Amino acid sequence: MPNITLNKLDSLRAVLRGYGSCLVAYSGGVDSALLAVVAHEQLGDRMLAVIADSPSLPRRELSEAKLLAVEHAIPLHILHTSEFDNSEYQSNPVNRCFYCKHELFSHLKPLAIDRKMSVIAYGENVSDLGDWRPGAEAASKFEVRAPLKEADLTKDNIREISSYLRLPTADKPQTPCLSSRIPYGQKVTPEKVGMIEEAELFLRDLGFNEVRVRHHDSGPVAKIEVVPEQLSQLREEETFQAVLASFTRIGYSEVQVDEKGYRRGSLNPSEKMN
Repeated sequence: MPNITLNKLDSLRAVLRGYGSCLVAYSGGVDSALLAVVAHEQLGDRMLAVIADSPSLPRRELSEAKLLAVEHAIPLHILHTSEFDNSEYQSNPVNRCFYCKHELFSHLKPLAIDRKMSVIAYGENVSDLGDWRPGAEAASKFEVRAPLKEADLTKDNIREISSYLRLPTADKPQTPCLSSRIPYGQKVTPEKVGMIEEAELFLRDLGFNEVRVRHHDSGPVAKIEVVPEQLSQLREEETFQAVLASFTRIGYSEVQVDEKGYRRGSLNPSEKMN
């Protein structure tokens, strides 16, 4: 691993030691997994990882996050959040993530006080700057820290360090919440995200690891995004017929393939980079 990245890892360790104690918002994704592992390495029982469990978190993601915590002896608390009871979240505005993170941090704040944790931290990093991240506004409101960003870590740095530490998340694809598959302005419901979860699980079991199923209400229609190099595999007659049969059983009346392939944030508003 390059010295500059090793130096950033040392910086992250120093940042976390400086906190004294830390409650980590943990999902098991590449960013929060590294944060939780290094926080535990530096703080021991003066840290606590907290998973927000709701319908928008795939069950497989929850299981993998719990397993990683067990393997690294990370203290873990599962918090059941209620963003789906919030009409503002359900209406799915362009800043939907604000309401989700607000719900999470509003529970983490008293938990941190109760557990005598001086800092709440989450996995924002330097590569997130300039991206569409309304959740960062909620983090600012609750004074949540971003140690990965404070240590100047990019997404590539995080993957390099994760590989160096032999974490299983080093090459893990991005896994945003299931609600992100529903176009803004179309209502978010547990039933819809349940359909999305089942559809994506089927595709992943076929070998499509970087995949999104965009759920459109008219029908409903499932629009599949896979990485461009796997488009031909998805178009194979036998594969697509299996997908069509599975998605029909799930409840979709039409299945489309996005010919542009998977790209991050394809449903984000065009003004996100302003």
